[in-house]
Amino acid sequence: MVKLLLLFFGISSLAFSQNTSLTITITGIKNNTGKLTAEVYNSKGKFLKSAFKTASSTIKSNSATVVFNDLPKSEYTIMVYHDENNNGKLDKNFIGMPKEAVACSNNAKGFMGPPKYEEAKFSLVADSKITIKMNDKL
Repeated sequence: MVKLLLLFFGISSLAFSQNTSLTITITGIKNNTGKLTAEVYNSKGKFLKSAFKTASSTIKSNSATVVFNDLPKSEYTIMVYHDENNNGKLDKNFIGMPKEAVACSNNAKGFMGPPKYEEAKFSLVADSKITIKMNDKL
């Protein structure tokens, strides 16, 4: 009986701790040059500083899709950028402003800087699909 209960609780805990997938479709990309990079942030303190996960995709018909698998159920933010010159990084000017197009989850936009974490955050509790519309800059 004890073994049966342990097995039940073990399976139950696996069901509750299952990770999720997130499919991000990015629209409004100005051209098909380079690649689209998406960065997932899993805490306010790391937002736009240190990505939890990163993935890139080719751009076709001015849109791209990036899929993140095996994400724990949690709160996240997403920042995407159009790496137009395909150098593997977001190019910035001398004061740190993006020189390449960027956008955030919830289509959050900042005023005179990046959006606030609270405007871009969302809860991921099941496999999900979101769409982000590309901006010229944050």
